[in-house]
Amino acid sequence: MGNNDNLSIIAARIAGWVTRREGKKFLQLKDNPPDPSVPADKAGRDDWASLYVHIPFCRTLCPFCCFNRYLLDEKKAHRYFVNLKKEVEMYHQRGFRFSDVYFGGGTPTVMMDELVSFLDFLKQHFTVRQISLETTHREVNKETLDALKKAGVNRLSIGVQSFDNQLLKDMGRVIGTGEEAIEKLKMAQGMFDTVNADFIFNFPTQTPAMFEKDVATFKALGIDQATFYPLMPSPHKKTRLERRFSQVDTSREKQFYDIILQELFEGGYKASTAWCFSRGDRLIDEYIIDYDDYIGVGAGSVGFLNGDFLVNTFSLDKYDELISAGKLPLVSWRRLSEREHLRYYLLTKLFGMSLDPQKFHQRFHADMNGSLRWELTFFRTFGLVKGNSRINVTPRGMYTMCVMQKEFFAALNTLREKYIEKQV
Repeated sequence: MGNNDNLSIIAARIAGWVTRREGKKFLQLKDNPPDPSVPADKAGRDDWASLYVHIPFCRTLCPFCCFNRYLLDEKKAHRYFVNLKKEVEMYHQRGFRFSDVYFGGGTPTVMMDELVSFLDFLKQHFTVRQISLETTHREVNKETLDALKKAGVNRLSIGVQSFDNQLLKDMGRVIGTGEEAIEKLKMAQGMFDTVNADFIFNFPTQTPAMFEKDVATFKALGIDQATFYPLMPSPHKKTRLERRFSQVDTSREKQFYDIILQELFEGGYKASTAWCFSRGDRLIDEYIIDYDDYIGVGAGSVGFLNGDFLVNTFSLDKYDELISAGKLPLVSWRRLSEREHLRYYLLTKLFGMSLDPQKFHQRFHADMNGSLRWELTFFRTFGLVKGNSRINVTPRGMYTMCVMQKEFFAALNTLREKYIEKQV
């Protein structure tokens, strides 16, 4: 291991530790969230906040997934989509306007008739320009793809995780084989502005050789984009994984990440984020990068608005109860301090590979290099960023940004686990 590798690992550990500490603050929540409102200077605009829509139903539940999800119950799902429209209507009445919409889950496509109806509903209320939507290869067929394209979906993200059938079995990913995933990716490619394949790396039974083969297979397919998520289980899921397999070894992460850099970043792909790699300019799924503010709707969604971190109920019953009473389903929140807000902004923008001083000034009415003096000094000292005005992440810095985002999401997964268990 060279000196540069050592410095990169040291920097990642330090930055990861700080991010983990900062992320835990997002777990210190209060009740009685404020009623979200559109800032006076944003009234009538649809370019300042995005909309995240959570569809929590799946046909089967993957053991490693930390998001709020339930086995598909068609009666409950029908009711859920009725409530979802009511929640969006409440935001519309408050003056919110959205042009970019992201669907996550769960598996948003398990009820296609309801999904298409909801997409039509959104278009009736907003000038929708970009729609990004997640699914699994189990759900992909010609009829579904045609319906999604007709409904205006621009970016389709297919959860592959791996092409290796034994690894899929280890993951509890019983929705299909690697060969079927390849077939479905080929079927979708070219139908949308962006087709993305999601992968996981550093699963306990996954070897670097297995991962390298997955990356090579992806490259050979010519798919638009791939997103590689490091394993980041919530505490209970990590315990179960380690009981079944072996310790989740984070010391292997950089070995996996170096494969991504060598095969994709140095192989003609653009780094859209620290873990998303695209052929040319493509849409990405990280609405937290493109937008400083976003509203989350649905059971188990979170939002960020004007420095407030907002959490919806995770309980389907409570979601129904609150919506039926004409109330937004917000149950918890945290007002970030100025320093917390600055660091959250820094995290999201550097994860997206650059930090723009003009946009920073628009957000905080302050000088970026002064407000983030110590943080930027750290990144520059380790060679993780370059530039004196616009700050760009260097190839050496990409792993650190990956680790920082992983630690932040791991904190959110801890929150999700708690709220799912207690049905908050």
